[in-house]
Amino acid sequence: MDRRREHGHTHDGHDHDHDHDHGHRHDHGHDHHHDHGGPGHNRAPERPVAQWQTPHNPGEQPPAPREPDLDKVEAAFIDGFIDAPDPVSFLRLGRIPFEIVAADGAKLNLLRVEIDALADVGSLTPHLGGGSFRYDPLPASLVSHRRRLRFVYFDGDKLRPLTFTDVRAP
Repeated sequence: MDRRREHGHTHDGHDHDHDHDHGHRHDHGHDHHHDHGGPGHNRAPERPVAQWQTPHNPGEQPPAPREPDLDKVEAAFIDGFIDAPDPVSFLRLGRIPFEIVAADGAKLNLLRVEIDALADVGSLTPHLGGGSFRYDPLPASLVSHRRRLRFVYFDGDKLRPLTFTDVRAP
């Protein structure tokens, strides 16, 4: 099946009549080049293509890569810690520091690991204006269960609960 068709158009101020097929062969009968911008005579973009990366500044230190799936690592840590026959060794294996220096310069000592079991059994919906709310108990299929992990450090004056992310940060 021949998919060629005759068509004419004006380009660069003069008329062109030529066969046109899907391979885009053009016979104009004279020598000149015109850019069609791509398949189907699409035009080139008016503006440059966006760069989806953060530009690198040569004098800048790249940020430390974040540990992938940290929430899954934390969940595995909780499961392992609960069943660990030697919790202190498990903390060492998990690279949880027993002593750290806080951002404010305070020396922190690990005292306790807290694992809370939480279940969300109700929802609150604020009314317009925010002065009141509506409470609804959740059906069993919408109750969510989760655990919260905290490492409780002592700074010499008070207790400081830190998250898994906080204590694993370099």
